[in-house]
Amino acid sequence: MAFSFFQKISRAIAGKSRVDDDTLDNIEEALIESDMGVDTTLKIIDRLEDRVARDKVVSFDELVGYLREEIASLLETESPDSLQLHPSRPFVILVVGVNGVGKTTTIGKLAKYFRGKGLKVMLGAADTFRAAAVDQLDIWAERAGVEIVKQKMGSDPASVAFDTVKSAVAKGADVVLIDTAGRLHNRIDLMNELAKIRNVCGKALEGAPDEVMLVLDASTGQNAFQQAREFARATTLTSIAVTKLDGTARGGVVVGLTDQFHIPVRFIGTGEGIDDIRPFDREDFVKTLFDPEDLKK
Repeated sequence: MAFSFFQKISRAIAGKSRVDDDTLDNIEEALIESDMGVDTTLKIIDRLEDRVARDKVVSFDELVGYLREEIASLLETESPDSLQLHPSRPFVILVVGVNGVGKTTTIGKLAKYFRGKGLKVMLGAADTFRAAAVDQLDIWAERAGVEIVKQKMGSDPASVAFDTVKSAVAKGADVVLIDTAGRLHNRIDLMNELAKIRNVCGKALEGAPDEVMLVLDASTGQNAFQQAREFARATTLTSIAVTKLDGTARGGVVVGLTDQFHIPVRFIGTGEGIDDIRPFDREDFVKTLFDPEDLKK
């Protein structure tokens, strides 16, 4: 059984009439089990200790309130509305991530999301490394009702990115989402290719890409931190989209990622459907940590 974050915290405090070292140790264990990471967990515990020492007597509800406040303070968030779309040229988003995290699916969802805002969206199938990746993105483009630029498998990814941006400019697209090969951090050649793709986007359109979005799977726990670390070394990341955030204990990874890397989470995926994506909202997210059923509403 996968316990929710709130259930873990409840078990950590159960039977305690006051907050002592054992209580804080139990909370620390619960936070680590929730994939917040050791550094972020220790930061929260230190702050809790200070507040408990200052306020002396702390009830269960007060302690939960403290946790809510401290977690919220660590989250960096920028709404999709802060994307400052350009009035006279496309806003180019380069989407990166390893295979299996739901990167291409997220692109399809984002295409539908932006199209639902009345924007003209174009996709670029620059993942020419993996078999069937272009076909997969083609299916998502059809589902979302948007145009796609693609070449045959094995084509130069940078060439696809260049053609996509040029086509978007010519056709007056508002948002461009470019898929890239699902890199593993131990594939140096593929990681280095990101720099080439970025440079080519800039040649096709000055200032592009406007955003480099890393897609991470919440269910991978600490592995998500390693992926973020490697991609941050390979390129400048500007935002994160977190997939498979279904209201169990997985939400802690979002807190740890934003605290450790200071990169805002912009979107979260909550299911398999094309509409199962939502803008990240700090207050709503903290609420779902303590009441995971809210994530399904």
